[in-house]
Amino acid sequence: MKGALVDLDDGSLVSERIRFETPDPSTPEAMASVFAKILDEIDQPGPVGVGFPAVVADGVVSTANNIDESWIGVDGRALLAEASGREITMINDADAAALCEARYGAARDVDGVVLVVTFGTGIGSGMLLDGMLVPNTQLGDLELDGHQPAESHFSGAAKEEEGLSWEEWGDRADRFLCHLMVLFSPRLIVVGGGMAKRWGKWSHLVSGPVPVVAARWGNNAGIVGAATLVG
Repeated sequence: MKGALVDLDDGSLVSERIRFETPDPSTPEAMASVFAKILDEIDQPGPVGVGFPAVVADGVVSTANNIDESWIGVDGRALLAEASGREITMINDADAAALCEARYGAARDVDGVVLVVTFGTGIGSGMLLDGMLVPNTQLGDLELDGHQPAESHFSGAAKEEEGLSWEEWGDRADRFLCHLMVLFSPRLIVVGGGMAKRWGKWSHLVSGPVPVVAARWGNNAGIVGAATLVG
């Protein structure tokens, strides 16, 4: 779990990135407590934008692929507001990354469909249409090559768990990205998440007719995009 203060003029971080390990188990109460600690460290008043690793609609969490299942059905916006005493706006974390790249990054001024795909513990996705967010796509839940959800086989976590080389994992990532190209015919795919930090290790393995680039804001895209929700 991480956060920072963001300058909304240019998307830069104007504080240190505060990071705490996600609690185990990652229950609503435990994560709300860590959230409050992050805000205490940042020590800046005002509303807060939150990118959260689940489907979020009107503040309510409805999936829990990489968090404790007790989150399902919880009004996360209300819970975090109570824990912090702040006004909270909350969306899916990959959607937040997409907003960042649309406003400040690689997807800026790109018309048509743009996909932002985050490879990390799972696979997150944000879809933009003419710069506008289409929320909660959750493309990591697709079935691909007999794997459902696809993120169980194609995520960054799968690389670590199976001890894959960059060549082996890069071939998997390419297979997933090419599948998205067929399904959605995007103008551009932007790769974010933890694996984007090592883009140079596997970018040469990416094929297909659609341009694929690394997120300009890297692993901070979710933080920056979440901040755009409040300004």
